[in-house]
Amino acid sequence: MSLLTVFFYCFIGVAFIQYIYYFIFLCNFSLQKAKPGKLKKISISVIVCAKNEAENLKIHLPEIINQNYHDFEVILVNDASWDKTLDIMKDFKEANNNITIVDVKTIEQFWGNKKYALTLGIKAAKNDFLLFTDADCKPKSLNWISEMSSQFTNTKSLVLGFGAYEKVSNSLLNKLIRFETLITAIQYFSYARLGMPYMGVGRNLAYRKELFFNNSGFMNHMNIKSGDDDLFVNEIATSKNTSICFSKNSFTVSKPKLTYGDWITQKRRHVSTAKHYKISHKIVLGLFYFSQILFWTLAILLLSFLFKWQIVLGLLSFRLLLQFIVVGGSANKLESKDLTLFSPFLEVFLIIFQLAIFSANLISKPKHWK
Repeated sequence: MSLLTVFFYCFIGVAFIQYIYYFIFLCNFSLQKAKPGKLKKISISVIVCAKNEAENLKIHLPEIINQNYHDFEVILVNDASWDKTLDIMKDFKEANNNITIVDVKTIEQFWGNKKYALTLGIKAAKNDFLLFTDADCKPKSLNWISEMSSQFTNTKSLVLGFGAYEKVSNSLLNKLIRFETLITAIQYFSYARLGMPYMGVGRNLAYRKELFFNNSGFMNHMNIKSGDDDLFVNEIATSKNTSICFSKNSFTVSKPKLTYGDWITQKRRHVSTAKHYKISHKIVLGLFYFSQILFWTLAILLLSFLFKWQIVLGLLSFRLLLQFIVVGGSANKLESKDLTLFSPFLEVFLIIFQLAIFSANLISKPKHWK
């Protein structure tokens, strides 16, 4: 049996693995319609943790303070900033009576640990229902609190939202950032729908204060500086306590990185937490990623030698059809329709960048919270 024949049968195997993932896991979200939750009359504490974010707070805090919601407070956590972050917070507090400031001082034991700062913010919250976002984010609408809080029920105490990035015209980097964000959202929404929630994003996440303290907060991974969102969700989320929210008024929007270096630094930090996920999650996510690598590598190799190219091209075409259906349906929900046509090209680029990031993390530790 020739080496190309071995590669051909391997390609058939990984192609079917990809089909299974698209049919069973990823189609789940793309075919789902956003269901409006029932408006709740619950009190909400919005928590914003900031480190050297003076300018972003000036721009984004009004979008939070002016939300159309009957009862909410804003907890502003200053995580040992050395710019004018605290001064900006005090200015907003003087003009608004529903703002509480938590000024976190540097402690050697928890230096540079966002989880410590967030824990103090959570302790300061007077309400049981907590909604989180970052200082460099803004709600897409003035009904953000209403939309996210509507997903809380007697059994659902954790709500996963979508954190989008602003679109930048004529930028490959921006398309990569937004495509990676889209694919990540498709995965964590789909897995949550299937009863396997494994992560959320701190840019748009809600949970009950009771849930946080009943599960010892961040204590089980406090030594890991990143992961205040995904590691916490990975640890405490279940099929029974988790809900998702993807109505368009529930989105938050962030400014994307403008250089490849900054984006890679950010992704190195995010990727470093994945190794701490539950084993079942690592297996399912890892198998999908490595089958992606093998699928494209073997497809390109076999087509370059024209080895059984009709079959290879047919399997590739069917996989692309599934991808366009899943990505297209999901992109329409998450306002990323412009990415659908370029999704195969962006997928290959993203695989290459992720390999580079994994390799870099093996060589040196990534930087964490500023």
